[in-house]
Amino acid sequence: MNSFIEDFILLGDANVRWVLLAVLLMSSSTSIVGCLSFLRKRALIGDAVSHAILPGICLSFLLTQSKDPVYLMVGAVITGSLSIWCIDFIVSHTKLKPDTALALILSVFYGIGIVLLTHIQTLGMAGQSGLDKFLFGKAASMVASDVRLFSTTSLIIILTVVFGFSAFRMVIFDRGYATSVGLPVKKIELLITFLTVLAIATGIQAIGVVLMSAMLITPAAAARYWTHSLSKMMIIAVIIAGISAYLGTLVSYIQPKMPTGPWVVVFLTFLAFISIIFGAKRGRLFSVYRRLQNKRRIQDENVLKSFYHLKESKEEFRSFTASELVEKTGYTRLKVKASINRLVASNLVKRDKHFISVTETGIEESKRLVRIHRLWELYITKYMNLPADHVHDDAEAIEHIITPELEQALIKELGRPEVDPHNTPIPYKAQ
Repeated sequence: MNSFIEDFILLGDANVRWVLLAVLLMSSSTSIVGCLSFLRKRALIGDAVSHAILPGICLSFLLTQSKDPVYLMVGAVITGSLSIWCIDFIVSHTKLKPDTALALILSVFYGIGIVLLTHIQTLGMAGQSGLDKFLFGKAASMVASDVRLFSTTSLIIILTVVFGFSAFRMVIFDRGYATSVGLPVKKIELLITFLTVLAIATGIQAIGVVLMSAMLITPAAAARYWTHSLSKMMIIAVIIAGISAYLGTLVSYIQPKMPTGPWVVVFLTFLAFISIIFGAKRGRLFSVYRRLQNKRRIQDENVLKSFYHLKESKEEFRSFTASELVEKTGYTRLKVKASINRLVASNLVKRDKHFISVTETGIEESKRLVRIHRLWELYITKYMNLPADHVHDDAEAIEHIITPELEQALIKELGRPEVDPHNTPIPYKAQ
């Protein structure tokens, strides 16, 4: 136990230190490139490339009779790039769908790789042992030359993305605008594709060809639940991938017979589920909370709007009882009281014993809601030719989301009308 703490946790063992550094750099570069692939909606391309890499590794070994990582990576990059070219060729020259082309190329290339790997194992060639580790990954099997190569390649990938970040972002989110400002869009897309292949090839020994697609896409997919910013998404993806890579390497260190790749994917999946549930931007809990907040806001606005409707019938803004508000809104007494409490806290209404009255701020806000409702009713009847008795529900829904800018655009478009389709006055701010 003391040896484990000293060697791995405290990084006392130089070999552990360098292997862990290489794994963390590889996971970081792969997750960063994965964000680009994910946002380009080419998530499955990583799966095809990771499987297509295997025949390149086997062919490099057959041609060189060496497990030199440089030769193996060159072969991996060549067959990985070839697989993407084949997919694009099939999609553009046949009637097959992209998913069909992906499945076809993935199975064909991977099948060829397994055949070649089996053939190598029957030849009895020197140095053939350990090639099967590329299937599921074994970080502990990396030697100093592997660490140097993979670390250097990972740093090159990271730096390329950092320096080309603005161009990559523009091409991903607005390809048309990127073309209009003179960016070489096709070359940039080709560079992203090459970086994808290179990132996958870099992680073959630590994670394995079978599971590299998970390392490419899962961190990006998980990070998307936490932010809408690409730069922040990449940072979060690196953190998720780094934690998973560290823990996967830890398990492989404790249990030498355990492959690294599957455990990395297990931890990745666990963190992805946490992101899906608790993510601050798209997580399920956040979505439920946001829907609840929107529902409460709409309810509060409807209660506030009811003050204006009651004023129209009573011809003045005065104090009303909760029972009158319940009758006007159709909400339960409990919901109306909850809305009143929130409106009081926002200084839109005030309570005096059993009576509730609206403040000056509340009067203007209630006018705004009624104004938007009636303007939208008029817009629908005028431009969509709907009868006046068919537009209330649509206006009721839209009044809660129209911004002040849209409101002014409506007023301008309609010529500042005085009445709605029902000949009811439209309230405006006092000039």
